[in-house]
Amino acid sequence: MNYGISVLFRAIPVFMAFICFFLGGFIFLYGPDPAKYVAGPVVFFLGAICLALFATAGTIIRQLIHTYSPVFKYLLPGFGYLVAIVTFISGIWIFGLGTTNYLVSGHVICGVALITACVSTAATSSTKFYLIPQNSHSGSTEINKEGFTAVTEKILTVLTVLFALTAWVWCIVLLSRTSLGSAYLVAGTVMGGLACIASSLVALVASIARQIRNDYGEQDRKFWPKLVFFFGTISVIWGIVLILAMIGNAANTTGFIMIGLGLVCFSISSKVLLLAKVWRQEYALANRIPLIPVITALLCLFLAAFLFEEGLYDNAFFVPARVLTGLGAICFCLFSIVSILESGTSKK
Repeated sequence: MNYGISVLFRAIPVFMAFICFFLGGFIFLYGPDPAKYVAGPVVFFLGAICLALFATAGTIIRQLIHTYSPVFKYLLPGFGYLVAIVTFISGIWIFGLGTTNYLVSGHVICGVALITACVSTAATSSTKFYLIPQNSHSGSTEINKEGFTAVTEKILTVLTVLFALTAWVWCIVLLSRTSLGSAYLVAGTVMGGLACIASSLVALVASIARQIRNDYGEQDRKFWPKLVFFFGTISVIWGIVLILAMIGNAANTTGFIMIGLGLVCFSISSKVLLLAKVWRQEYALANRIPLIPVITALLCLFLAAFLFEEGLYDNAFFVPARVLTGLGAICFCLFSIVSILESGTSKK
Protein backbone atom coordinates (compact mmCIF):
# COMPACT_ATOMS: atom_id res chain seq x y z
CA MET A 1 0.00 0.00 0.00
CA ASN A 2 1.82 3.11 -1.23
CA TYR A 3 0.67 6.65 -0.61
CA GLY A 4 -0.78 7.19 -4.10
CA ILE A 5 -2.96 4.07 -3.93
CA SER A 6 -4.00 4.97 -0.39
CA VAL A 7 -5.30 8.34 -1.61
CA LEU A 8 -7.23 6.62 -4.42
CA PHE A 9 -8.90 4.12 -2.07
CA ARG A 10 -9.88 6.92 0.32
CA ALA A 11 -11.13 9.08 -2.54
CA ILE A 12 -13.47 6.42 -3.94
CA PRO A 13 -16.02 6.48 -1.07
CA VAL A 14 -15.92 10.29 -0.96
CA PHE A 15 -16.49 10.48 -4.71
CA MET A 16 -19.37 7.99 -4.49
CA ALA A 17 -20.87 10.01 -1.61
CA PHE A 18 -20.89 13.16 -3.72
CA ILE A 19 -22.46 11.27 -6.62
CA CYS A 20 -25.29 10.25 -4.25
CA PHE A 21 -25.62 13.79 -2.91
CA PHE A 22 -25.74 15.46 -6.33
CA LEU A 23 -27.93 12.77 -7.93
CA GLY A 24 -30.34 12.78 -4.98
CA GLY A 25 -30.52 16.56 -4.99
CA PHE A 26 -31.04 16.65 -8.76
CA ILE A 27 -33.87 14.10 -8.56
CA PHE A 28 -35.55 16.03 -5.75
CA LEU A 29 -35.26 19.53 -7.20
CA TYR A 30 -36.11 18.86 -10.85
CA GLY A 31 -39.04 17.21 -12.54
CA PRO A 32 -42.78 17.10 -11.84
CA ASP A 33 -43.03 13.45 -10.77
CA PRO A 34 -44.23 13.09 -7.14
CA ALA A 35 -42.07 9.95 -6.80
CA LYS A 36 -39.06 12.28 -6.64
CA TYR A 37 -39.98 12.91 -2.99
CA VAL A 38 -39.11 9.27 -2.31
CA ALA A 39 -36.19 8.70 -4.68
CA GLY A 40 -34.46 12.05 -4.13
CA PRO A 41 -34.03 11.98 -0.34
CA VAL A 42 -33.23 8.25 -0.26
CA VAL A 43 -30.50 8.49 -2.92
CA PHE A 44 -29.12 11.62 -1.24
CA PHE A 45 -28.78 9.96 2.16
CA LEU A 46 -27.26 6.77 0.72
CA GLY A 47 -24.23 9.03 0.52
CA ALA A 48 -24.11 8.90 4.33
CA ILE A 49 -23.16 5.21 4.13
CA CYS A 50 -20.39 6.13 1.67
CA LEU A 51 -19.02 8.70 4.14
CA ALA A 52 -19.02 6.11 6.93
CA LEU A 53 -17.15 3.76 4.59
CA PHE A 54 -14.63 6.57 4.04
CA ALA A 55 -14.12 6.66 7.82
CA THR A 56 -13.47 2.91 7.79
CA ALA A 57 -11.10 3.17 4.83
CA GLY A 58 -9.18 6.03 6.44
CA THR A 59 -8.89 4.15 9.74
CA ILE A 60 -7.31 1.11 8.11
CA ILE A 61 -5.18 2.86 5.47
CA ARG A 62 -3.52 5.25 7.90
CA GLN A 63 -2.35 2.25 9.91
CA LEU A 64 -0.95 0.61 6.77
CA ILE A 65 1.00 3.70 5.67
CA HIS A 66 2.02 4.56 9.26
CA THR A 67 0.29 7.95 9.48
CA TYR A 68 -2.25 6.91 12.13
CA SER A 69 -2.27 9.18 15.17
CA PRO A 70 -4.46 9.17 18.33
CA VAL A 71 -6.44 12.05 16.82
CA PHE A 72 -7.59 9.92 13.87
CA LYS A 73 -8.39 7.04 16.23
CA TYR A 74 -11.30 9.09 17.57
CA LEU A 75 -11.90 11.55 14.73
CA LEU A 76 -12.67 9.07 11.93
CA PRO A 77 -15.15 6.79 13.79
CA GLY A 78 -16.63 9.88 15.47
CA PHE A 79 -17.21 11.43 12.06
CA GLY A 80 -19.08 8.29 10.97
CA TYR A 81 -21.33 8.34 14.03
CA LEU A 82 -22.00 12.06 13.55
CA VAL A 83 -23.13 11.40 9.98
CA ALA A 84 -25.38 8.60 11.28
CA ILE A 85 -26.98 10.89 13.87
CA VAL A 86 -27.61 13.67 11.34
CA THR A 87 -29.11 11.13 8.92
CA PHE A 88 -31.38 9.66 11.61
CA ILE A 89 -32.65 13.08 12.70
CA SER A 90 -33.27 14.01 9.06
CA GLY A 91 -35.25 10.80 8.53
CA ILE A 92 -37.47 11.48 11.53
CA TRP A 93 -38.08 15.05 10.35
CA ILE A 94 -38.93 13.88 6.81
CA PHE A 95 -41.49 11.22 7.74
CA GLY A 96 -42.93 13.69 10.23
CA LEU A 97 -43.98 15.85 7.28
CA GLY A 98 -46.95 13.52 6.94
CA THR A 99 -47.41 12.95 3.20
CA THR A 100 -47.31 9.44 1.76
CA ASN A 101 -44.09 9.90 -0.21
CA TYR A 102 -42.29 11.53 2.70
CA LEU A 103 -43.50 8.75 4.99
CA VAL A 104 -41.73 6.17 2.83
CA SER A 105 -38.51 8.15 2.33
CA GLY A 106 -38.35 9.21 5.99
CA HIS A 107 -38.56 5.68 7.36
CA VAL A 108 -36.06 4.38 4.79
CA ILE A 109 -33.61 7.18 5.66
CA CYS A 110 -33.83 6.17 9.33
CA GLY A 111 -32.88 2.65 8.22
CA VAL A 112 -29.97 4.11 6.24
CA ALA A 113 -28.87 5.87 9.45
CA LEU A 114 -28.80 2.51 11.26
CA ILE A 115 -26.60 1.09 8.49
CA THR A 116 -24.33 4.13 8.76
CA ALA A 117 -24.02 3.52 12.50
CA CYS A 118 -23.11 -0.14 11.85
CA VAL A 119 -20.40 0.90 9.37
CA SER A 120 -19.10 3.44 11.87
CA THR A 121 -18.86 0.63 14.43
CA ALA A 122 -16.82 -1.31 11.86
CA ALA A 123 -14.52 1.73 11.69
CA THR A 124 -14.27 1.70 15.50
CA SER A 125 -13.45 -2.02 15.53
CA SER A 126 -10.70 -1.34 12.95
CA THR A 127 -8.78 1.08 15.17
CA LYS A 128 -6.30 -1.73 15.95
CA PHE A 129 -6.36 -3.32 12.50
CA TYR A 130 -2.55 -3.56 12.43
CA LEU A 131 -2.81 -6.46 14.91
CA ILE A 132 -4.74 -8.67 12.47
CA PRO A 133 -1.82 -9.53 10.14
CA GLN A 134 0.45 -9.71 13.20
CA ASN A 135 -1.81 -12.26 14.92
CA SER A 136 -2.43 -14.18 11.72
CA HIS A 137 1.24 -14.52 10.76
CA SER A 138 2.48 -15.31 14.27
CA GLY A 139 0.44 -18.51 14.53
CA SER A 140 0.03 -18.00 18.29
CA THR A 141 -3.36 -18.85 19.79
CA GLU A 142 -2.83 -16.72 22.92
CA ILE A 143 -4.97 -13.65 23.45
CA ASN A 144 -3.11 -10.57 22.27
CA LYS A 145 -2.82 -8.18 25.21
CA GLU A 146 -2.50 -5.24 22.81
CA GLY A 147 -5.88 -6.05 21.32
CA PHE A 148 -9.38 -5.42 22.62
CA THR A 149 -10.45 -6.66 26.01
CA ALA A 150 -13.22 -9.26 26.12
CA VAL A 151 -15.65 -6.55 27.25
CA THR A 152 -14.73 -4.17 24.41
CA GLU A 153 -15.06 -6.95 21.85
CA LYS A 154 -18.54 -7.81 23.12
CA ILE A 155 -19.60 -4.15 23.25
CA LEU A 156 -18.63 -3.63 19.60
CA THR A 157 -20.50 -6.75 18.48
CA VAL A 158 -23.54 -6.16 20.68
CA LEU A 159 -23.77 -2.53 19.54
CA THR A 160 -24.01 -3.66 15.92
CA VAL A 161 -26.54 -6.33 16.89
CA LEU A 162 -28.68 -3.66 18.57
CA PHE A 163 -28.66 -1.53 15.42
CA ALA A 164 -29.68 -4.58 13.38
CA LEU A 165 -32.43 -5.57 15.82
CA THR A 166 -33.76 -2.02 15.76
CA ALA A 167 -34.05 -2.26 11.98
CA TRP A 168 -35.84 -5.63 12.21
CA VAL A 169 -38.31 -4.37 14.82
CA TRP A 170 -38.92 -1.23 12.76
CA CYS A 171 -39.55 -3.44 9.72
CA ILE A 172 -42.09 -5.61 11.59
CA VAL A 173 -43.93 -2.57 12.95
CA LEU A 174 -44.22 -1.02 9.49
CA LEU A 175 -45.38 -4.28 7.87
CA SER A 176 -47.99 -4.73 10.61
CA ARG A 177 -49.57 -1.45 9.48
CA THR A 178 -49.95 -2.29 5.78
CA SER A 179 -53.72 -2.10 6.17
CA LEU A 180 -53.27 1.68 6.42
CA GLY A 181 -51.82 1.89 2.93
CA SER A 182 -49.24 0.56 0.51
CA ALA A 183 -46.70 3.14 1.76
CA TYR A 184 -46.21 1.05 4.89
CA LEU A 185 -45.68 -2.08 2.78
CA VAL A 186 -43.00 -0.35 0.72
CA ALA A 187 -41.27 1.25 3.70
CA GLY A 188 -41.44 -1.95 5.78
CA THR A 189 -40.10 -4.09 2.96
CA VAL A 190 -37.14 -1.81 2.28
CA MET A 191 -36.47 -1.60 6.03
CA GLY A 192 -36.30 -5.41 6.00
CA GLY A 193 -33.62 -5.26 3.31
CA LEU A 194 -31.70 -2.67 5.31
CA ALA A 195 -31.99 -4.95 8.35
CA CYS A 196 -30.37 -7.71 6.29
CA ILE A 197 -27.44 -5.38 5.56
CA ALA A 198 -27.15 -4.42 9.24
CA SER A 199 -27.17 -8.11 10.20
CA SER A 200 -24.42 -8.75 7.65
CA LEU A 201 -22.33 -5.98 9.19
CA VAL A 202 -22.53 -7.81 12.53
CA ALA A 203 -20.41 -10.52 10.92
CA LEU A 204 -17.86 -7.96 9.70
CA VAL A 205 -17.52 -6.21 13.07
CA ALA A 206 -17.29 -9.52 14.94
CA SER A 207 -14.67 -10.90 12.53
CA ILE A 208 -12.47 -7.80 12.81
CA ALA A 209 -12.79 -7.54 16.60
CA ARG A 210 -12.10 -11.25 17.19
CA GLN A 211 -9.08 -11.32 14.90
CA ILE A 212 -7.65 -8.25 16.63
CA ARG A 213 -8.05 -9.94 20.01
CA ASN A 214 -6.76 -13.22 18.52
CA ASP A 215 -9.71 -15.38 19.59
CA TYR A 216 -10.95 -15.99 16.05
CA GLY A 217 -11.29 -19.74 15.54
CA GLU A 218 -12.38 -22.31 12.98
CA GLN A 219 -16.03 -21.92 13.94
CA ASP A 220 -15.77 -18.20 13.21
CA ARG A 221 -14.15 -18.95 9.85
CA LYS A 222 -17.21 -21.01 8.86
CA PHE A 223 -20.04 -19.16 10.62
CA TRP A 224 -19.60 -15.46 9.80
CA PRO A 225 -19.33 -15.76 5.98
CA LYS A 226 -22.34 -18.09 5.93
CA LEU A 227 -24.32 -15.57 8.01
CA VAL A 228 -23.73 -12.82 5.45
CA PHE A 229 -24.61 -15.08 2.51
CA PHE A 230 -27.78 -16.10 4.36
CA PHE A 231 -29.03 -12.54 4.79
CA GLY A 232 -28.04 -11.59 1.25
CA THR A 233 -29.99 -14.57 -0.08
CA ILE A 234 -32.99 -13.71 2.13
CA SER A 235 -33.11 -10.18 0.69
CA VAL A 236 -32.82 -11.34 -2.94
CA ILE A 237 -35.46 -14.07 -2.52
CA TRP A 238 -37.73 -11.62 -0.69
CA GLY A 239 -37.45 -9.27 -3.65
CA ILE A 240 -38.16 -11.95 -6.26
CA VAL A 241 -41.19 -13.22 -4.32
CA LEU A 242 -42.54 -9.66 -4.00
CA ILE A 243 -42.13 -9.03 -7.74
CA LEU A 244 -43.92 -12.25 -8.68
CA ALA A 245 -46.60 -12.19 -5.97
CA MET A 246 -47.76 -8.61 -6.65
CA ILE A 247 -47.80 -8.45 -10.44
CA GLY A 248 -50.08 -5.62 -11.45
CA ASN A 249 -49.48 -3.69 -8.23
CA ALA A 250 -47.03 -0.78 -8.34
CA ALA A 251 -45.61 -1.89 -4.96
CA ASN A 252 -44.10 -4.99 -6.58
CA THR A 253 -41.31 -2.83 -8.06
CA THR A 254 -39.97 -2.54 -4.49
CA GLY A 255 -38.74 -6.08 -5.08
CA PHE A 256 -35.99 -4.71 -7.33
CA ILE A 257 -34.74 -2.55 -4.46
CA MET A 258 -34.67 -5.67 -2.27
CA ILE A 259 -32.53 -7.42 -4.87
CA GLY A 260 -30.18 -4.43 -4.83
CA LEU A 261 -29.98 -4.52 -1.04
CA GLY A 262 -29.17 -8.22 -1.26
CA LEU A 263 -26.33 -7.39 -3.66
CA VAL A 264 -24.97 -4.97 -1.05
CA CYS A 265 -24.98 -7.88 1.44
CA PHE A 266 -22.98 -9.96 -1.03
CA SER A 267 -20.53 -7.07 -1.35
CA ILE A 268 -20.10 -7.11 2.43
CA SER A 269 -19.51 -10.87 2.23
CA SER A 270 -16.32 -10.19 0.25
CA LYS A 271 -14.69 -8.62 3.32
CA VAL A 272 -15.91 -11.24 5.76
CA LEU A 273 -14.85 -13.99 3.36
CA LEU A 274 -11.42 -12.44 2.82
CA LEU A 275 -10.77 -12.19 6.56
CA ALA A 276 -11.78 -15.84 6.95
CA LYS A 277 -9.75 -17.16 4.02
CA VAL A 278 -6.43 -15.49 4.81
CA TRP A 279 -6.52 -16.05 8.59
CA ARG A 280 -3.46 -18.20 9.40
CA GLN A 281 -3.39 -19.80 5.98
CA GLU A 282 -2.46 -19.12 2.39
CA TYR A 283 -5.27 -18.41 -0.06
CA ALA A 284 -4.17 -18.10 -3.66
CA LEU A 285 -7.33 -16.31 -4.80
CA ALA A 286 -7.30 -13.64 -2.08
CA ASN A 287 -6.53 -10.90 -4.61
CA ARG A 288 -9.57 -11.97 -6.66
CA ILE A 289 -12.08 -11.47 -3.83
CA PRO A 290 -12.29 -7.68 -4.49
CA LEU A 291 -13.98 -8.59 -7.77
CA ILE A 292 -17.14 -9.52 -5.81
CA PRO A 293 -18.18 -5.92 -5.00
CA VAL A 294 -17.20 -4.85 -8.53
CA ILE A 295 -19.59 -7.46 -9.94
CA THR A 296 -22.38 -6.51 -7.54
CA ALA A 297 -21.90 -2.81 -8.37
CA LEU A 298 -22.20 -3.57 -12.08
CA LEU A 299 -25.29 -5.71 -11.49
CA CYS A 300 -26.93 -2.83 -9.58
CA LEU A 301 -26.11 -0.35 -12.34
CA PHE A 302 -27.19 -2.65 -15.18
CA LEU A 303 -30.44 -3.44 -13.38
CA ALA A 304 -30.96 0.30 -12.84
CA ALA A 305 -30.41 0.90 -16.56
CA PHE A 306 -33.09 -1.66 -17.48
CA LEU A 307 -35.51 -0.12 -14.97
CA PHE A 308 -34.84 3.37 -16.35
CA GLU A 309 -35.95 2.07 -19.75
CA GLU A 310 -39.02 0.41 -18.25
CA GLY A 311 -39.78 3.66 -16.44
CA LEU A 312 -40.41 5.33 -19.80
CA TYR A 313 -43.58 3.27 -20.02
CA ASP A 314 -44.46 2.64 -16.37
CA ASN A 315 -43.88 5.29 -13.71
CA ALA A 316 -43.79 2.63 -10.96
CA PHE A 317 -40.13 1.98 -11.89
CA PHE A 318 -39.08 5.59 -11.19
CA VAL A 319 -37.95 4.98 -7.60
CA PRO A 320 -36.20 1.59 -7.86
CA ALA A 321 -34.23 2.68 -10.94
CA ARG A 322 -32.74 5.60 -9.07
CA VAL A 323 -32.25 3.87 -5.72
CA LEU A 324 -30.37 1.02 -7.45
CA THR A 325 -27.94 3.61 -8.81
CA GLY A 326 -27.17 4.70 -5.25
CA LEU A 327 -26.78 1.09 -4.14
CA GLY A 328 -24.31 0.54 -6.98
CA ALA A 329 -22.26 3.44 -5.58
CA ILE A 330 -22.21 1.76 -2.15
CA CYS A 331 -21.07 -1.54 -3.68
CA PHE A 332 -18.20 0.26 -5.41
CA CYS A 333 -17.22 1.84 -2.07
CA LEU A 334 -17.08 -1.68 -0.64
CA PHE A 335 -14.65 -2.62 -3.44
CA SER A 336 -12.34 0.02 -2.01
CA ILE A 337 -12.63 -1.39 1.52
CA VAL A 338 -12.05 -5.03 0.56
CA SER A 339 -9.05 -4.00 -1.56
CA ILE A 340 -7.61 -2.25 1.48
CA LEU A 341 -8.22 -5.36 3.60
CA GLU A 342 -6.53 -7.54 0.99
CA SER A 343 -3.50 -5.24 0.96
CA GLY A 344 -3.32 -5.18 4.75
CA THR A 345 -3.65 -8.93 5.29
CA SER A 346 -1.53 -10.08 2.35
CA LYS A 347 1.72 -11.85 3.14
CA LYS A 348 3.36 -10.38 0.04
